[in-house]
Amino acid sequence: VQLVESGGGLVQAGSYLRLSCVHSGDSLSSNAIGWFRQAPGKEREFVAVISWTGTPRYYSDSAKGRFTISRDNYENTVYLELNSLEPEDTAVYYCAADSRKYYLRMHYPVDAMTYWGKGTLVTVSS
Repeated sequence: VQLVESGGGLVQAGSYLRLSCVHSGDSLSSNAIGWFRQAPGKEREFVAVISWTGTPRYYSDSAKGRFTISRDNYENTVYLELNSLEPEDTAVYYCAADSRKYYLRMHYPVDAMTYWGKGTLVTVSS
């Protein structure tokens, strides 16, 4: 399985970005896929996860109300829409997939995900 993120960039506070994660290799149409982020000097943290059907979706407290995760199983792509970005959202954003099929949890520790992309950098200026 390969995961490739894109869509990051340098934006001003209050801006919008849409991140994409294209997966290839073995099918992930029966797997939960999530987004994590790692800010400079901090540990990687859970942001959001989506089930194999598209619902339900779960978010971290910091993402709830501002970020939206979605997926298109025909295009093998998972998206993360980032609204009202704040400087505190500056981080490398990673896409990750659970290797267990038909399994979903409301919060994912980093070590619960098996497959990872290399990340895309989001920088939010004030």
